[in-house]
Amino acid sequence: MAIGLFFWLQGASLVLVFAGLELLLVGAAFLVYARHATDGEWISLQGPHLVVELETAGRKERAEFERQWVRVEPKSGDLSLIELSGQGRTIEVGRFVRPELRQVLAREIRKALRSA
Repeated sequence: MAIGLFFWLQGASLVLVFAGLELLLVGAAFLVYARHATDGEWISLQGPHLVVELETAGRKERAEFERQWVRVEPKSGDLSLIELSGQGRTIEVGRFVRPELRQVLAREIRKALRSA
């Protein structure tokens, strides 16, 4: 903005207009980024329950499953999202895991469900 002001004082008035427009667009880009900066998935075992919490664009979703009734399956193929289902509920996880590592995540969830 200071550079735009300098050129405006030199007589180039359009530079200040474009500098202001650029700052508005950068601000809009930061807002779009900030909306998704805290997106994530949290999967935890809390006693007899598997708890899944998803946050996307500020919207939170939480699902609890009895650990002995949870099914862990790929949604459609080996590289697809992982579908956790049980007791009439279904939730998909693995959005933030590389597709080739989703099967590893599914195995770790199954292993954790069987232990303890």
